[in-house]
Amino acid sequence: MKRIVDAALGGAVPGRQVRRRGFLGASAAAAAAPYVITSRALGDAKTPPASDRIVIGGIGIGNMGSGDQGAFLGRPDVQYVAVCDVRKTFREKGKERVDQRYGTPDCAAYVDFRDLLARDDIDAVHIATPDHWHAIMTIAACRAGKDVYLQKPETLTLREGPLMIAAARRYGRVVSGGSQRVFDDYHDIVDPCWAGEIGAIRSLDISVGGPSQACYLPAQDTPPDIDWDLWLGPAPWEPYHPGRCDGNFGTGGNSWRSYVDYSGGSLTDWGAHHFGGAIFAADLRELQPEKVTYHPRSADGRDAAYVSLTYPNGVEIHHNRPQALRPQASVAHGGAIQIVGDGTPRAPKAVPGYRGQGGIYGDFIDCVKTRQRPFRDIELAVNTMTAPHLVAIAYRLERSLVWDRAAERFRDDAGADRLVDRARREPWIV
Repeated sequence: MKRIVDAALGGAVPGRQVRRRGFLGASAAAAAAPYVITSRALGDAKTPPASDRIVIGGIGIGNMGSGDQGAFLGRPDVQYVAVCDVRKTFREKGKERVDQRYGTPDCAAYVDFRDLLARDDIDAVHIATPDHWHAIMTIAACRAGKDVYLQKPETLTLREGPLMIAAARRYGRVVSGGSQRVFDDYHDIVDPCWAGEIGAIRSLDISVGGPSQACYLPAQDTPPDIDWDLWLGPAPWEPYHPGRCDGNFGTGGNSWRSYVDYSGGSLTDWGAHHFGGAIFAADLRELQPEKVTYHPRSADGRDAAYVSLTYPNGVEIHHNRPQALRPQASVAHGGAIQIVGDGTPRAPKAVPGYRGQGGIYGDFIDCVKTRQRPFRDIELAVNTMTAPHLVAIAYRLERSLVWDRAAERFRDDAGADRLVDRARREPWIV
C-alpha cells in the first residue's frame, strides 16, 4: 500500500512521468491559470536556473539526516524537493525546513522510501537511516536511477559491500560515503604520511569501542507517530521500545547504534571515522586486509584481547592493542590513532581531495554533475569498512582468520563464512 503523506510538488506524485528539465513546460501546459516563471526559477548571479540544479530528496531526516539536509539545502545548485522518514515528527520538521528555505509549501513528505524513489524528477538522494537499511536503500536508489550520498558506516555486513559497488557500477550511479571526518579531521596524520615525513608506514594503532550488543529492552506500546514495521524493515521483528530506535550517538545502550540487529556498534560507527582516517593516511583505501590475528586476553588478565589486521603490502592495523602513546608516532584524536613509519623520508605524494566547493557535500554534487567518482566512492568506503567488520568477526569467534577478497569469503572457514552476511526479514533482500 502506498503511504504518501504529501506530494505537492506540482502534482508530481510517484509514477507520474515528469522530467526535471521539462518540469516548467509541463506545469504551464497543465495549469488553467497563467503560468509565471519566478526569478528564482530563472536564476541569478548566485543561483543557477532551475534546469541546472540537482534535484534532491532525503531519506532518514532525524539527527545526521537533518545535518545532511541542511548542507544540501544551503547550496544554490540544489533544489530540495522531498523528505522521507518513518517518524512523523522528523518527517514534518524536515518538510518544514525545506518549505521555509524556499518560501513555498511544495516539499513532498513520504513514509515509504520506495515512493520517493519512484519519482523520476529526482536526481539524487541522501540516506541517513539506521545501518540495517543502508544496503537495501542504496541498491534500490541505484536501480531507480538516483545518485546516492550515504551516511557512514556504509555497510552492516561484509556481503553488502560488493553488492552496493555492483549496483553503483551497473546503473552508472555516483555513490558517495558520508564520513566527512576522513578528510577534514585527520590532517595530523594524513599530511605527514602523504608528505613522506615518517617514511614507509609499518603499523597503525586505532583505539575505538567494540562491536554492538544484543538488545533485551522490554516491549512498550508503539506510539502513533512511527511506522514500526517499516523502521524494523529487514531486521528481526522485535517489540517497540524507544531505546531500541533512538538515534542518539551513544553506543552503550538505549540507541540503535548499540544493538547488533541495526548497527556494528562503536567499532563501525566511530570506527568508520577512525579506520577511515588511518587507512586514508596510510594510503590503504584500495586494499583490504588478508590476515586477521586474534590476540587473547593476557594470562594475568591485565590486558584485554585485541585484533590485528595485515594488509597485502605488509602494513598492520591493530585495534585496541594495549600500549602507551609512542613518542615517534604520528597521532590524531589525542592518540586514538597512532601511525609509525620507518623514519626514512620518502618522496611526497599529492593528497587526494574533494572536488568542487563545499566539503564532502560539494564533492558529491560536483561528481553528480561531472559523473566522476567522489572522494569517498562506495568502493573505497567498502574497502575501509571491511577492516572493522573483520575485527568484529574475530572478536566474536575469538580466533584468527584469513580473508579472501577475490572470493569474498574466509579461506577454509565455514564457521566464519556464516558471519559474512545475515538473514533478513521478508520481503527485504539484497
